[in-house]
Amino acid sequence: MSQQQHLQQVSTPATGSLLAEVTGVSHAFDKLKALNGVDLQVKAGQVLAILGPNGAGKTTLINMLLGIYTPDAGQIHLFGQTPGDLSVRQRIGVMLQQAELAETLKVRELIRQFATYYQNPLSQQQLLQMAGLEDKADTRYGKLSGGEKRRVQFAIALAGEPDILFLDEPTTGLDVQARRSLWANIKNYAERGAGIILTTHYLEEADALADQIMVLDHGRIVAAGTPSQIKQRVSLKQVHCRTGIPVEQLHLHPLIEKVEVEKHASHSDDKLTQCTLLTHQAEGLLRDLLQTDSDLTDLQVTGAGLEEAFLALTENNPTTDNREQAA
Repeated sequence: MSQQQHLQQVSTPATGSLLAEVTGVSHAFDKLKALNGVDLQVKAGQVLAILGPNGAGKTTLINMLLGIYTPDAGQIHLFGQTPGDLSVRQRIGVMLQQAELAETLKVRELIRQFATYYQNPLSQQQLLQMAGLEDKADTRYGKLSGGEKRRVQFAIALAGEPDILFLDEPTTGLDVQARRSLWANIKNYAERGAGIILTTHYLEEADALADQIMVLDHGRIVAAGTPSQIKQRVSLKQVHCRTGIPVEQLHLHPLIEKVEVEKHASHSDDKLTQCTLLTHQAEGLLRDLLQTDSDLTDLQVTGAGLEEAFLALTENNPTTDNREQAA
């Protein structure tokens, strides 16, 4: 069977079927261990967010999945095949953090150009609609806002109707409205049955989009699971309250790890401060607060958020300045 015939016979994977698998992958640059025994799976209809501080190995892992690097040890398969094969490249889409496109071309011209790289691309109208660009189709790329350019790049990544979509920091530099608009587009595409691999520094983004999260640090997986499971990995609790205790005194409390003051809270009683207190000993802290502050009100205790969990999981593994570039 020819390569072309093989591509034409590929069908859309069923939701939940295995699309990508990484098993025991390690890779080093000279003596620097960028990845060390990494495992992951991506299934159809799933969004996997890969988190980690700078130098954690995220970029190296994505480059491995794209076939740019070859692992020193371990195996990587996309659709049961080797990354970089033509049959694999026809089934993936990539949206990089930085992209240089011809600024004099119109949006529809750019989309048409990239669609020609695929045998069975989505129609121009479908791509414009999926990226919310119908009203910008005849606008030159150089005249678009930053958020609109990211949507064009998203449309280009979707041109071949990929079964796996790689998104590298897709909303960097976008305002809140543009970010949430792109989130909706990403969710919609995952619901079509694609697997999505997302790298992001916005923990709110991972929490909003991901079905599974993998936290990398120094080339190793330090946590993996659903957003809820990641949060449960740490013992931190959040105590939300309005208190009359001075903020300076809260900072000195031995049971409080961090004090976050809600600056935008508006209450008629100005002597009370709306705040969130992070603690590993919620019960003891509550006893102290109730005994110390007779004005304590609006008391609520919740589990740690994804940001607190991420920091707790990586804080004991400080990154090194000479680690791999832009990881």
